[in-house]
Amino acid sequence: MYKEFEGRTEQEAIDKAIDELGLEREDFDVEIVSSQKKGLFKKGSVTIRVHVPDEEELPEDQDEGDYMVPGQVLEAQSEDERKILAFLETLIAKMGYEGKANINFRRDSKIGIDIVSSSSSILIGRKGRNLDAIQMVANVYAGNLDKDYKIIVDSENYRMRHEEAIVRQAFKAAEIVRRSHRSRLMPPMNPFERRLIHTALNDFEGVETKSEGEGLYKQVRIIPTER
Repeated sequence: MYKEFEGRTEQEAIDKAIDELGLEREDFDVEIVSSQKKGLFKKGSVTIRVHVPDEEELPEDQDEGDYMVPGQVLEAQSEDERKILAFLETLIAKMGYEGKANINFRRDSKIGIDIVSSSSSILIGRKGRNLDAIQMVANVYAGNLDKDYKIIVDSENYRMRHEEAIVRQAFKAAEIVRRSHRSRLMPPMNPFERRLIHTALNDFEGVETKSEGEGLYKQVRIIPTER
């Protein structure tokens, strides 16, 4: 999916994209569609095309509770599992880092894989974006082996820590909304993160939630229901 934005300069067009989409600059790719230089009787302009993933292009979302068991390492039980582990370790090596991929849990068709690496912070990336990308590629590879596989990739139990932080943030904001009787808008989040907030605040008395915005990263508004 892409959208086009126009500005007097490339940076101005990018700033417009950031404001409208609610994304960070590193979250999207930019293609220059057209560029007109400033002349004597005309203003200069730049049109950019911003590429962002569609909802269906999101990495496979883990369900609540799909967390790694601290310290648990399971032996690979099939050739497919050995291939998936080898694929991930090769992928990480091609990224320029060292990492050991271990099977941490099996639940139905889900396989939880924990990456142990001295470069884990880089592999996780800002807001977990690198980890999501690794997980998406792992699911594409595993799907070619068996379409029922669903791979959950984690490192240093980042996913559980991230989800706990989002829920804490939601409860704190909801308490402020309930006391002030003024709505509050949460930062832009992906569908899974928004679902966490909706679920966490479903039984929180005095507030309700709704998603606002367009595109991939919408925002959750927490609204007071009592006066």
